[in-house]
Amino acid sequence: MAQLDWTQTSEIAPDGLPSVITAYLVAHQARDLDSAVAHFAADAVVTDEGHRYHGPGEIRAWLARSASEYTYTSTLTAARRLDDDHFDAVHHLEGDFPGAVVDLHFRFALRDGRITRLVIEP
Repeated sequence: MAQLDWTQTSEIAPDGLPSVITAYLVAHQARDLDSAVAHFAADAVVTDEGHRYHGPGEIRAWLARSASEYTYTSTLTAARRLDDDHFDAVHHLEGDFPGAVVDLHFRFALRDGRITRLVIEP
């Protein structure tokens, strides 16, 4: 996969994110695992904290673990668009995890109305 240059994004309104991303983020925040996983393609990959999760089964297990590991609030603070298939949703998290506060980029790749890749990083 070609390296993406996330410095070349354009700011968009958060409500300008594609509906599949918005629906995933709502399900993720509600900890609705089935609904969240339904937005991923069968060959999707999630990268979080340096670990990769492939396909619906691994992604669901990652979501379940991350939902129970810490208590936190998440606020969407910015949205950016790289192109028609790549978007960055920036979230501010506060909770009982190490450091207590962090801003994270949720970087999405889309194909045919589904999430094919999600990379979560500072």
